[in-house]
Amino acid sequence: MRWEDFRSSDNVEDRRGEGGGGGGFGFPGGGAGGLGIGTIVILCIIGWVTGINPAILIGGAETVTRQRAPQEQSQPQGRQPDRRTGAPSDQTGKFAAAILGNTEDVWSQVLPNQTGRQYTPTTMVLYTGGTRSGCGQARAAMGPFYCPLDKKVYLDTSFFKEMEQKFHVKGDFAYAYVIAHEVGHHVQDVLGILPKVQRKQQQVGERESNALSVRVELMADCLAGVWAKNSNDRFNALEPGDIEEAMQAASAIGDDKLQKQSQGYVVPDSFTHGSSAQRMRWFQTGYRSGQTQSCDTFRASQL
Repeated sequence: MRWEDFRSSDNVEDRRGEGGGGGGFGFPGGGAGGLGIGTIVILCIIGWVTGINPAILIGGAETVTRQRAPQEQSQPQGRQPDRRTGAPSDQTGKFAAAILGNTEDVWSQVLPNQTGRQYTPTTMVLYTGGTRSGCGQARAAMGPFYCPLDKKVYLDTSFFKEMEQKFHVKGDFAYAYVIAHEVGHHVQDVLGILPKVQRKQQQVGERESNALSVRVELMADCLAGVWAKNSNDRFNALEPGDIEEAMQAASAIGDDKLQKQSQGYVVPDSFTHGSSAQRMRWFQTGYRSGQTQSCDTFRASQL
């Protein structure tokens, strides 16, 4: 992927090097209130593949169901260190800022033209080990996620190495797909889709709530495909093998594959983000059409 010529976003908050950020999720010294380590690990896996902060899951809510009172969101949480904003200078930071900048350039045109909605950019928080988000504590083990409460994408950049080591997925476009997926959640938020899903999930049982989460995640995959198509049409940045990299990444994080690897069998009713085949298919749907409207997973009769 020829990303070096992309405009770097200034909507980057670089917290790398600040330390772990305090707090815990049930590990020794943590504060998750008695959750076992096995539960924590499962929730962290779910958090990565769904793209939502597992702090919400650990707090007892599904993917995007938790709402905080306005006063809770605005309460100060201690003095925060001075943070670097704008495009980072290291190679990994430059890459993340360039991909984010490209999503801004693409969605600022595509969203108004295709939906009539203006695009308001998200902020990407780069961190190391752990940090605080509007949805609770962020940890590296959670992987990238989007927090709808502060409308920011959180990314520990060491995750790219973990993709290669744990899931055997590598390549700059595979990494770009991860970022674009999280930005896809922000697009859903801008369109008002996430709040509707939140309300619906609060009214239904676990099985139907999981099914709604699957549709949210597959839509984000599709929106990542829409970004890729429109970005390539405008900037001609894709190279041979790039789409295959994204397909490899989508396949590696399917519910069925992760469940098969972790427990030896698959439970479709517990899926929260879709099978490998579904994730690949919906990314391809967005990439082939380049149209946001093609990503309406809530009206699709078959996922």
